[in-house]
Order: sequence, then structure tokens, then C-alpha cells
Amino acid sequence: GEEKDEHPFLGGERQRDRTMFICNFMQQMSAHTPHLCQLTLAESHRRGSNVSLTLDMCTPGCTEPYGYGAQLSPRDQSAQEYLRQGTHVLTPAMLHTRAMDDQSLQAEFYETPMNFVDPKEYNYPGLVRKNRYKTILPNTHSRVILKSQDEDDFLSTYINANYLKGYGDEEQAYIATQGPTVNTVGDFWRMVWQERSPIIVMITNLEEKNEKCAEYWPEDTVTHEGIEITVVSVTQEDDYSLRVFTLKCGEEERTLRHYWYTSWPDQKTPDKAPPLLELVQQVDGAREEALPSSGPIIVHCSAGIGRTGCFIATSILCKQLRTEGVVDILRATCQLRLDRGGMIQTCEQYQFVHHVLSLYEKQLSRSAEE
Repeated sequence: GEEKDEHPFLGGERQRDRTMFICNFMQQMSAHTPHLCQLTLAESHRRGSNVSLTLDMCTPGCTEPYGYGAQLSPRDQSAQEYLRQGTHVLTPAMLHTRAMDDQSLQAEFYETPMNFVDPKEYNYPGLVRKNRYKTILPNTHSRVILKSQDEDDFLSTYINANYLKGYGDEEQAYIATQGPTVNTVGDFWRMVWQERSPIIVMITNLEEKNEKCAEYWPEDTVTHEGIEITVVSVTQEDDYSLRVFTLKCGEEERTLRHYWYTSWPDQKTPDKAPPLLELVQQVDGAREEALPSSGPIIVHCSAGIGRTGCFIATSILCKQLRTEGVVDILRATCQLRLDRGGMIQTCEQYQFVHHVLSLYEKQLSRSAEE
């Protein structure tokens, strides 16, 4: 079945069904936020109730993704402050316990602001054909700006992509972007070349009920925007395929590795964690071997926030666990969302990242014993 996280409008349907019954009670609040009324039941959680949900009544037909908008911030802080300060350090023992504690993870996930962009920030004619989903937009301060002959032509500098920090606040370690569309394949390759990216990680099938991503690479060779892309090899592993390309532009030639991960699980249970962990480790190994002059790893799914967020968070957190012996999954999520709204898009994905890290910690401690 199709994963709801890759369609921005379906994010909270089940949640919304469970919470509509208090809609009447909340009508009085809607005077403050006309198109959205949202509150966090963190207080009831602290008073011993076993739920802490974000309740979000979108008016019918509104275009915001679930969780978008002017948030009454948890802990009476602005969303930005919360994202800058959110932290929950987990020792290995705490990590294993927490990974199985659905209620606590739900409470934490729904308290964390999404930080989606207000579409009004991008009021440019013609931009609609550059975005796969009209409400998933790149946060302006961290967006990738394509170099262009005409710097005044906003459209020619635009791509739906953001730079993201890596472990230890390493600047521009990753780029998260949407799955290229027919209209943006050329822009995508311009970005790959401009940013000197050594690796692309693709975490979606081309179609899952509807189109999720255009097939932007050739079977043997193709030229986009003056960049000649040639397939050198294709290797099929159990859960992903690896393509090695050469890219040639003018006199310069480079190598690019493309990891296409096709077995993203519908049910994100702990037993589905090994393939994602394996992919993260393969990509981290390839990055170590890349030239020192290489730029960010480019990661995309369809919208470029859900599965993409899971992959990048897992990569960062594996490094933290190896280096510090603890992980802070909340901190990593907040850091990513500051630079691209909605990263790790569903509660189920947030739990899955905990499962993957729990598995990795067990692997580390096992190899330490040996």
C-alpha cells in the first residue's frame, strides 16, 4: 500500500478522526486562529492522562499539511525556540526502553513543531511547476540557490531543496530535496553538478499508486543542461540498487554514486530496521571514500521530508552513538526541521528511527564484546 507520509495532505487523517469529537468545544478558540485551531494536550499528559496529542481542525478543503500553521507552542515557547532548544539525551538502556514506548514517543512527536513554510513566502508566478506538492516548500534561509545566467530571474535559481547540517553541526552535510518531476530534471542535475555531490540517495519507487518521482537518470547516457551523464555500472543488492555514473561538463569529469532504496516498509516494525541501517552504513562508507572536495550527499524521496528525514536523522545519530555513546533523537529532529519543515513526517517514522538506532546500539555493543 501507499505510505501516507509521502502525500502531504494525508498526514493526520486517523489522528483527526479521533479528535473531531471535541471540535465543538474548540470552536471558541477558532476566533484566534481563523483557519486553524490547534492546541497541545501536554498539560493533561502531565496530569496523568495517557494522551498527549496535537489537535488540529483544518477547515474542509484547506491546503495546509497536517500540523502546519500558527502553533500555540508547547511549553509556551515559539516554535522556533522549541526547535532550537528541544533535547532528550538517551543512554543505550533508555533508548531500548523508549523505542518500545509508543505513548511517550507519540507525546514527544506531537509536541514538536513541524515548521512548514507559509506558501505566501513564495509568491512567484510560474513556481507551481517547480514543486511536486504545493504546500511542501523549502525554508528560505537554507534553500539551495542555483547559479544562473540571470540572477534576477527567481525561477531560474529555484529548486525545492535545502541544505542540512550533519553531526556536530557540520555545515551543508546533506541536501534534502523533492523527487524530481518532468519539469525539474534539468534543475536537479544542475544542482548535483554545482554542489559537487558525490552521492545521491533515493528512497521511493517511481510510482506508488501515483507518480512519486520521475526517472531522471539514463539507461546508458544522456545530457541535461550541458552535463553528460553516463552509466558505468549497476549493482543489485537485496534492498537497493547502486548505480555508478560519470558526469562530464566541459573538460571536467566526476564520479557519482546513486543508491536507490526500494524496500521502504509499510509497517515500520523493529524487524524492518536492518535494511535501512545497512543502507545508512553503505552510504557513510562511500562518503568516507569520496574526494575531499566533494559536497553534500543529496537525499530525496517524493516530498523530500518523510523518508528523507528518517535517513538523514539515522545517519547523524549513528555517528553520535559511535562518538558519544548516547543519542538525542529529538535534538536531531528539531535541528533538521529548523532547516526543512516537516522532516520525519509521521509519528510512525519517528518511532521507526528509534527502532533503527536501538538495533544499531545492539550491533555496536555486540561487536565490542567480541
